[in-house]
Amino acid sequence: MVGGPFLPDALALAPAVPVALAVDRWWGEPPVRWHPVVWMGKALEHLGRWAAPAARGDGGTEAAAGPFVRGALAWLCLAAAVCVVALGLQFWLLQWPVWAQALLLGLCLKPLLAWRMLRSEVAAVEAALEQSLQAGRERLSWLCSRDVSQLTESEVRETAIETLAENLNDSVVAPVFWFLVAGLPGAALYRMANTADAMWGYRGERQGRVWTWAGKWAARTDDVLSWLPARLTAGLLWAASHGPGGASVRWSRLPQEAAFTPSPNGGWPMATMAMALGVRLGKPGVYVLNAMGAEPGTRDMERALGMAGRAVGWGVALCVLAALSIWIGTLS
Repeated sequence: MVGGPFLPDALALAPAVPVALAVDRWWGEPPVRWHPVVWMGKALEHLGRWAAPAARGDGGTEAAAGPFVRGALAWLCLAAAVCVVALGLQFWLLQWPVWAQALLLGLCLKPLLAWRMLRSEVAAVEAALEQSLQAGRERLSWLCSRDVSQLTESEVRETAIETLAENLNDSVVAPVFWFLVAGLPGAALYRMANTADAMWGYRGERQGRVWTWAGKWAARTDDVLSWLPARLTAGLLWAASHGPGGASVRWSRLPQEAAFTPSPNGGWPMATMAMALGVRLGKPGVYVLNAMGAEPGTRDMERALGMAGRAVGWGVALCVLAALSIWIGTLS
């Protein structure tokens, strides 16, 4: 959080976070045609046709080296383009006074995080479940890529709560973390990496192309960039669990629970949420978190949303305190 020729001063970076979240709360997402994450997705879609080999009807596959190299090169080229654009925009913003930098950086940061949309989409799953199980499954399919056709009502809630916890990191905490570390280029690079993982980070065939090696670079870079933010997200959820409706979470137990998931990062916020709510979360046939917990019900969905909201509030409070401490330091 140290300023420089291309990096804003910490006195501008820290206040930009609450500005971005305030814009997110009041106005939500920008129009699709102006959304930078949508642009990243379209670029990844085009590059993916070059990087990933088409699935062959005879079950054969291309040697690993070619798809891996193409996937890595495509990722690096798009990452460079994203960073150059974000750095150029940030350099222009640095010509403004510090108070204006904070406001403008917050406006630019907003499209790179999405708390209001995440919250509303998770709440919509519970609203759909009140109509029917099939409606709940269909709404859940908007949030995750797993097969939802055979999920029970409890499993639909489990998946929605897991998605809330994991995406609290991917859509809020991690972009903010990398923004505070490296400004707009940091946040933009993370969102591009996370989007690439969501689109390319699969094993086997998806949408007529084989991603096992073509998407490996995208999957691993997202793991690296998400490693620390995922644990910070768990810490924020742990702090939020001490509010209304939260249960005691033993931090020493978290590594063991998080290790049950295939992801090196996603298990941390999901396990924290499971223990804080006192419910069982899992993916059928893959893993179970807090196995002795109860099946989540309607009330647990409300508690999960409340806890995630308090975690975001804790994050904002930390940014405000950081800004105040830096400002006081400049006066002394």
